[in-house]
Amino acid sequence: MSAAHTVRLEPVGVEFEVEHGETVLNAAFRQGIALPHGCKEGQCSACKCVLLDGEVDMLKYSTFALNDTEKDSGHILLCRSIAYSDMEVELLNYDEEVLAKAIAVKSYRGRIEKIERLTHDIRGIEISLSSPMKFWAGQYVDITVTTEKGETLTRSFSMANTPDQTQKLSFIIKKYPQGKFSGELDAGGIRVGADVSVTGPYGTCFRREEREGPLILVGAGSGMSPVWSILNDHLASGEQRPVYFFYGARTQDDLFHLDRIAALLERHPEVSFIPVLSHAGEDGSWEGERGFVHERVDARLKELGFDGHGDVYACGPPPMIDALQPVLFMNGYEQEHVFFDRFTTSAGATPGH
Repeated sequence: MSAAHTVRLEPVGVEFEVEHGETVLNAAFRQGIALPHGCKEGQCSACKCVLLDGEVDMLKYSTFALNDTEKDSGHILLCRSIAYSDMEVELLNYDEEVLAKAIAVKSYRGRIEKIERLTHDIRGIEISLSSPMKFWAGQYVDITVTTEKGETLTRSFSMANTPDQTQKLSFIIKKYPQGKFSGELDAGGIRVGADVSVTGPYGTCFRREEREGPLILVGAGSGMSPVWSILNDHLASGEQRPVYFFYGARTQDDLFHLDRIAALLERHPEVSFIPVLSHAGEDGSWEGERGFVHERVDARLKELGFDGHGDVYACGPPPMIDALQPVLFMNGYEQEHVFFDRFTTSAGATPGH
C-alpha cells in the first residue's frame, strides 16, 4: 500500500493527509475538515477547485459539474479526486464558518423504529442510533440498509429533527417511480426493526447562528425535511427574526404536517407559512397561492422589499433550485446569504434526500 499524501488548502492554509485510493473529500470528512460539497458524486460542482500543484486522477463525473475547458485549465472535483502525490489546491468557494463548525464524519449503527405514510408519495422514517451523533440543522447522512431480499442500498437523506435529538433521527423521504429505497419501504423490503448504518453528517446548507434580518425558507417535496429541522432549530434558539416559510407542492393532497405547522404558527406569530400549489387546477376549495414556488417567492420578496436582507435556505429538486437562483439574485441576495441543498439523483437513479 502506498504512503499517504499531504493536501494543502489555499487560501486557508489547512493541511491534511489523504490515504491511498481515498478521495480528497472523504479524507477531509474523516478528519473533521468541512470542505464545500453537495452531492459527493461528481454531479453538482460544489466542490470544484483549482489544482495548483501535484497529481490527481479523477473518478467518473458529470461534465455538467466540470466541463472539458475547466478540466484543461486545472480545475478538479474534490469528491472525485484521488491523490497520486502531495498536492496543493485553491478553494474557490469556501466558507470560514463551515470550516470552523466542521464535525468529523463517522459511521453509526442504527435501527428503523417507525415508517409513516405522510402523503401518497412522501414517507416519514425514524431511526434510533446506538450512540449520539452531533450535526447542524439542515445537514444530511448516508443511510445503508440491506433489504429482505439481501440487496444493500445506500441513499442520502436530510434529518428533519433538530440537533438536540442526537440518538433518534427522523427523515422525510419522497417516493420516486424508479426509487429502490422508497419502493422497498412500501413493498416491505425495508421494515421496522431493520438494522442500518448511518454515516455523516454531511452538507453545508445548515442554519447559521446569530445573523440578522428575515429568514426565508423554501422547500418542495422531501425538501421539507432539512427545512423543518432549520425552522425548529431557529425557533428553539430564541433568535428574533421574521420567518417566511414557502413550501411548493402539486395539489392539496401533497401537503402534510399541516396540524404541526398550525400549532407552530400559533406559538410563533413571527412565522408566515406560504404553501404554493402548482397543479391546483379547478380546485375551488384552495384559497392559497397558486403557481410555482419560485414565482411566489419572487412576488413576495418584491412586495416586502427586503432587497437582499436576511438569509435564504432552499432545499428540493434541481428544477426548483435552478429556477430560484436567478430570482434571489434579482432580488439582491448575494451568495453568502443563500444556502442551497439540491437533491441530485444518485448513481442508482434514485434522487437522494
